[in-house]
Amino acid sequence: METALITGASSGIGAAFARELARRHYHLILVARSQEQLNTLAQELRNQYPIQVEVIVQDLGQPQAATQVYQTVKDRGLTVDLLINNAGCGDYGPFARRSRTRQLEMIHLNIAALVELTHCILPEMQQRRSGSIINVASIAGFQPLPYMSVYAASKAFVLSFSEALWAENLDFNLRIQALCPGPTQSKFFQQSGFPQTMNNNQKITMIPPEQVVQDSLRGLEKNQPVVVTGTFKTHIIVNLPRFFPRSVWVNFMGKMFKSEE
Repeated sequence: METALITGASSGIGAAFARELARRHYHLILVARSQEQLNTLAQELRNQYPIQVEVIVQDLGQPQAATQVYQTVKDRGLTVDLLINNAGCGDYGPFARRSRTRQLEMIHLNIAALVELTHCILPEMQQRRSGSIINVASIAGFQPLPYMSVYAASKAFVLSFSEALWAENLDFNLRIQALCPGPTQSKFFQQSGFPQTMNNNQKITMIPPEQVVQDSLRGLEKNQPVVVTGTFKTHIIVNLPRFFPRSVWVNFMGKMFKSEE
């Protein structure tokens, strides 16, 4: 049986990955900050499936935390066959008015921790010539987003980084994927500080995290370097910017994302 390591596993897309992979009889290594939520999920999955579930409580927003996770994995004698870098955070509002600490923490979690953990585990996969990595980006990575400037830029990094690794590792028989979900049913909008009027926007269709996971794993089986999940409208949003001057499109997005509150 293969083993999957999932960061940000306590809720949302991470927990959905855990449940689906448990159903497919993967052993699991669940990583997140919330010990109570992780333990509850781990026990649920142990009770339902004949798998081993390891819990590592770690705040990946802290320096060297990803390396500590990797060292814990090695200390427990575990091998990672599927790495899912799902942990991340967002922040809404004009850049100059938002917390500088929050912006830097977001860069560290969304980019540095992802790169750090990937760099720890990828060489072992190359030596075995087997393994897969899913890096959770976002449709925000396809264009600049005023009022979510750092978040969108961080996801653009994840998208570019993952595509490059996909090409680098074809000869190693490895599969690398940038997963780019559209709006998904989770606590992301509340935790990112979106105004209530935008958070409750009925025009935005939220898809369940279970659908994101199914689309991702289907794409992984086909070795697709980028998987965009969501409605037809989501796919239009991803592809439409190429038909407009960048200044026109970014200005349009700024008007869309500007709060009236």
